[in-house]
This record gives sequence, C-alpha cells and structure tokens, in this order.
Amino acid sequence: MQLVLDHIGIAVKEIDATLKALEGLGLAPSERGTVAQFSVEVCMLSVGNAKLELLQPLSTDSPIAKFLEKRGEGIHHIALRVANIAETLTRLKAQGVQLIDESPRTGFGGHLVAFIHPKSTHGVLIELVQHKS
Repeated sequence: MQLVLDHIGIAVKEIDATLKALEGLGLAPSERGTVAQFSVEVCMLSVGNAKLELLQPLSTDSPIAKFLEKRGEGIHHIALRVANIAETLTRLKAQGVQLIDESPRTGFGGHLVAFIHPKSTHGVLIELVQHKS
C-alpha cells in the first residue's frame, strides 16, 4: 500500500488572522471553501508536495469548534492519500482498527475521505483521502 502525505489539518479560530501570521513564510491560499457536513471553512496552503489545511468552525456545534474548545488552536489531523479508500477501510477494519467512518464520505474538493479513530493511532486523528478522478 503506497501512502502519501496529503495534508496536515490545523484548527484555527480565524483563517484570515492565521494567513496574516503565515505571510512571512510565503504561504498563500491555493483553495478556499466550505464543507457543510462538517460546518467548517477550509483554506488550503501548498507546501511542496503536501498542503496545510486551515479549518475554521462555522458553528458552535462543528467538530472543529469542539476541538478548539477542548484543545485550542493547533494540529487537528494528518491526512494520508490512498489509492482505494474502500479497500483500505475494509483492510483496517479486518485488522481491528477502530474507524470513525466505516465508509467514505465526500470531503473538501469533492475527494472521498474517512477518519481513523485516534484510539487506534496513539492519539493522532488520521484522515484517509482518495482524490477524485
């Protein structure tokens, strides 16, 4: 199984304030939009072959709002790109890995995504991403 780092998700209170702080590094948005099912605004920043994904909650019941309340701003998840997300989820489930999503759903940019529970990955939330064809 060939894995590639797709992006690192960072929970922030305000995307625009974070962008100002990162200007000195030469980072600029490559994509920006919302994901209604997660009630989140997303801003992608290209860094070499991977991206940083800034996540700002759009409501107080957003998973990102809850994360910010508990932990504050910072790394939320690491996303790994897979060739076939359905096969990967089936294999992980058979190995006893605890999944948040047993089947993929549509994420930012129309890509298929699924999350592995941090209890199975030593406290790190891992997102699997299959880019749309």
